[in-house]
Amino acid sequence: MKEPFDIEIFNRSYAVFPEENDTYTIFKEGVEYLQIQKDTETTWLKLDPETGVPLFGLDEEVNLIGKAISEYEG
Repeated sequence: MKEPFDIEIFNRSYAVFPEENDTYTIFKEGVEYLQIQKDTETTWLKLDPETGVPLFGLDEEVNLIGKAISEYEG
């Protein structure tokens, strides 16, 4: 299993905890913020907090977080 790591986007820090199947739990300012899952190389999906089902729709912050994760894991 991959180790947690931190990323920074626009001077805001996020803690990233890798899960299974390209899924990540994201903490923002020390509080669990959201879960995301890689959809394609450039598209990431936010997961519904209650069901874990992917929520389809463009979310720029989720894609920026996903891009930073991809760059970190390089």
